[in-house]
Amino acid sequence: MLPYSTAAEAQAALGRPLTFLETLWLQHTANRSDYFLYCLNIVYLFVNFTVLPLPTVILDVLKVRAFERFKLQPGVHTTISDALRCYKSVIWSFCTVVGPLQLLSYPMVKMLGFRTSLPLPSCGEIVSQLAVYFLIEDYGNYWIHRWLHCGWGYKNIHYLHHEFTAPMSFAAPYAHWAEILVLGIPSFVGPALVPGHMVTLWLWIALRHIEAMETHSGYDFPWSFTKFIPFYGGAEYHDYHHFVGGKSQSNFASVFTYCDYLYGTDKGYRYQKSLMKVKSSLSLSLSL
Repeated sequence: MLPYSTAAEAQAALGRPLTFLETLWLQHTANRSDYFLYCLNIVYLFVNFTVLPLPTVILDVLKVRAFERFKLQPGVHTTISDALRCYKSVIWSFCTVVGPLQLLSYPMVKMLGFRTSLPLPSCGEIVSQLAVYFLIEDYGNYWIHRWLHCGWGYKNIHYLHHEFTAPMSFAAPYAHWAEILVLGIPSFVGPALVPGHMVTLWLWIALRHIEAMETHSGYDFPWSFTKFIPFYGGAEYHDYHHFVGGKSQSNFASVFTYCDYLYGTDKGYRYQKSLMKVKSSLSLSLSL
């Protein structure tokens, strides 16, 4: 709960007028507990899991021909029954693992120093903290993901996530409960090292899941703004990992490509890309 309940009190405490966004924040959070605000993450996650995947899932299930040229595995589509089965499994994991973990992790978040008070963080502060979160998560996720592709890890845990060799957005969080827990660790390390405002934490959780859904969408849209992010993997990069399946020793990173490049685990992907480039050049030459 904020230490002040009126704009006048907040302005006196800050020594300046409130911005428009700070006024809105004060109006909607002044009488809310910090725990309540933190638990709103559960609402955001439910919306992420349920609503955001729908556009590409609908394109996939209905086999919309106009978008088939953007399909990474053309002709391979998810059935309605498989999509519903996947979604039910994701929501079950959400209710039994993700949601309870959010509820129980509040004391740790509070201890780390996340705040809900004014002032709101600047755009520069938010962007810099999110960059740190993404980089730390990506590095930790890379090594855990590699371990999950070892014999025991894949056979007992990671096999479930690879059930969809042609992934769809619903399948991004489709995983064994143990995988959800262990891959959640790198996501929490960044905020633990660089705590900030609750708004930043909300954005981090939302953006990380949106990114995961995009890379599992099965579609590579040329207009995606993520194509302008340096070293970003994207849907094509991760789709190759699923296409190869359990024996894949390539493209382990969750967001960026630098770890796979540095540790040599993108060679299969780069080799395939070079072959496709040669094939495309030959086809173009023959057509002329």
